[in-house]
Amino acid sequence: MDSEQILAFRLARCGLATRDAASLAEAAACPASDFARDAALLSLAARREGLTRDAYDEAVDGGGEIVVAPIVRGAIHALAADDLPLLGRALIATDDEELGRQLGPQVQKLAGEKGFRPTDALAEVAEATRAALKGGRALSKNELHAEYRERVSGDLMPWCKGCKSHHVAPMLWRFAVVEAGARLDSERRYLMARRRKAPPAAEAVRLFLRFYAPATPGEFAEWAGIAKSHGKRLWGEVEGELTEVRAGRRAAWALSSDSADLDSPPGAEGVVMIPPGDPYLQKVNRPLLAPGDDLRKRFFRPVASPGAVLKDGRLIALWRVKAKGRRAEVTVEKLGRVARGDLEGEAQRIAVLRGADEAILQIG
Repeated sequence: MDSEQILAFRLARCGLATRDAASLAEAAACPASDFARDAALLSLAARREGLTRDAYDEAVDGGGEIVVAPIVRGAIHALAADDLPLLGRALIATDDEELGRQLGPQVQKLAGEKGFRPTDALAEVAEATRAALKGGRALSKNELHAEYRERVSGDLMPWCKGCKSHHVAPMLWRFAVVEAGARLDSERRYLMARRRKAPPAAEAVRLFLRFYAPATPGEFAEWAGIAKSHGKRLWGEVEGELTEVRAGRRAAWALSSDSADLDSPPGAEGVVMIPPGDPYLQKVNRPLLAPGDDLRKRFFRPVASPGAVLKDGRLIALWRVKAKGRRAEVTVEKLGRVARGDLEGEAQRIAVLRGADEAILQIG
């Protein structure tokens, strides 16, 4: 199976072959990163025709169809509300060694220095989160950290040189928010999400493969932000449902039920601009989307990555946007032949979603 066939399958499964998602939950079925400004809004609008900022904010505040919350890797995503417990609490390790790796080097170092167990630390900060948000309270990030200073032991509050204050270690408090089952509203305040029962964690492997097959256990673990040993264990629970696929020179796996779609993925039509952090731009796709080192370095940067312009499913350009008063300047870097007429409608859609009156389109 070649890269074009794999990308066509993943493009369709990520909802980008056509802009016809029947609901916001369907548009967010593959979780969309909200790390960069308006990224999740732009991702969902690329999948659901006519989505407006007001409709998105209303859905986020309601928390019934979609939620914005920290989930895999402790990162904030927009996702279908029913998937929050699966991609949140269910993927948090219960073993101290695996949880330490999930929480990262800073927490591992603190645990060694202070002599606490990562599982105990997470439980303490999660309980502090629940207490702080009890009774329907909605707190900004700064307000939540002020609550932590009153509720969390000093061993878990290292000194932050940048803001000259004590904070819970970043990955620890982010995963505590996940463990507590909190979400964010449209004003970026934390509040408790509606409690839903978490399915077996192995269901996350099935969800991942529905969007990113063919793939390996290591790619699943990296996407989910869990230790490789944890990922292999969950993968093993669904092995009987998988089919081996040759992806170039390597072996990878897909759900057996997806074999027909993999063999003959649907085609894509039209032009769409997707933001940095879009589900289709996840790390598992990057070697296929940008096989050359130079393009990959320009496309996937540590900070300030560009978005992608796709035409009929193929990458044709990169794009960036910045505010110019009441207008948005959309700059497109061509990677091949592209006509201005292909881009004008998408540039205007991006501008309006970001609150501008019109787009200024620059093509280079």
